[in-house]
Amino acid sequence: MPVTASFTDGLTRRHSTAPSWTVEAVKQVRYHVVEASGLFEPDSTLLLDGCDDAPLRADDRRLVVIDSTVQELHGERIARYFDHHGIAVTLLPLRADETVKRWDAVTAVVDAMNDFGIDRRREPVIAIGGGVLLDVVGLAASLYRRGTPYVRIPTTLVGLVDAGVGVKTGVNYGHGKNRLGTYAPPVATFVDRSFLDTLDARHLSNGLAEILKMALIKSSELFDLLEDFGPLLIEDRFQGSTPVLETAARRVVAEAIHLMLEELQPNLWEQCLERCVDYGHTFSPTIEMEALPELLHGEAVGIDMALTTVMGRLRGDVTEQQAERVLALMGRLGLPLWTDVLSRPGILDGALADTVRHRDGQQRLPLPVGIGHHRFVNDVTPEELAVALEELDAARRTGRTAGLVGAGEAA
Repeated sequence: MPVTASFTDGLTRRHSTAPSWTVEAVKQVRYHVVEASGLFEPDSTLLLDGCDDAPLRADDRRLVVIDSTVQELHGERIARYFDHHGIAVTLLPLRADETVKRWDAVTAVVDAMNDFGIDRRREPVIAIGGGVLLDVVGLAASLYRRGTPYVRIPTTLVGLVDAGVGVKTGVNYGHGKNRLGTYAPPVATFVDRSFLDTLDARHLSNGLAEILKMALIKSSELFDLLEDFGPLLIEDRFQGSTPVLETAARRVVAEAIHLMLEELQPNLWEQCLERCVDYGHTFSPTIEMEALPELLHGEAVGIDMALTTVMGRLRGDVTEQQAERVLALMGRLGLPLWTDVLSRPGILDGALADTVRHRDGQQRLPLPVGIGHHRFVNDVTPEELAVALEELDAARRTGRTAGLVGAGEAA
């Protein structure tokens, strides 16, 4: 009979004819998400201080991986900032969008890190760009010498409220969305709305889809804010040109980030697979990959949310009036309700089957309950999907968001 002896905390040896050891260890995770208006203004010290975890000093050096479009728009301002503070910077401009979110992009960053001769303890890589670039750099950093620190500076609305605030990294593989990836928290994410000034309306709408996601599953107050100010914030590019719009922009972004982190923090490694932040991400990964380059990420998420709003209506969890408000707001935010990919036979059934494989054999599908609440279901059928798709198609063809046929009213 084996005898168990504990030598140190977390290490146990079992004495038997075939000895074995059990190792237990806990690694603390700590990172910062910081509002950083005017991050690259000469007198700003937020990036220099690095939240005390990765400070920058004169004569330090950094590898900066920057989206090539961001480099064209903001490169001179960013270079002046580092020069002003005596930081030697090596820039790697990188094209970064879903069509090139592949392993080759990761190896390009790894090559740059290798050529730079990075000190993985003292020289965090700085990533400046949208969600795709942040994912690529995060994955490269997590792999290089088994983990190199990095700093995120998102420049798109999706990056500010979604891709920049969690710990997941990833690139696409084959037809799989983010099929290769790691969990790799950054040292810090700096949220600077000034970068949004150069985004077009479509890319702002793209980010608002992720904000709307949080509103639909967690916050009717955020939904009300989007109804009141969403189109105005797009027009103003979240720059706060008036005191009212500044307050609205700060509240919308801060609330979206807070709600997201509130869900992510207790479940960073996704041990629990019932994640309400997966709302809008059940069918959208397949839709997005099949529709490339037609759809942006948030647009695919929006179509997923439109479909599941109709499903909630059919189940009686969402009233007709609530469904009308949701679909109408999507339209006002510039989000599409449809893509021709949905006309392909079996596309939704296949998307759901793929999601089930990634959720340990169950659907664990978050569906809206009214506006601001949700529940998880495991009983969605192909017949239900077909009816919901028919309803959504009819709504977009006629331009109506009212009168959706349903099985009953929400209590």
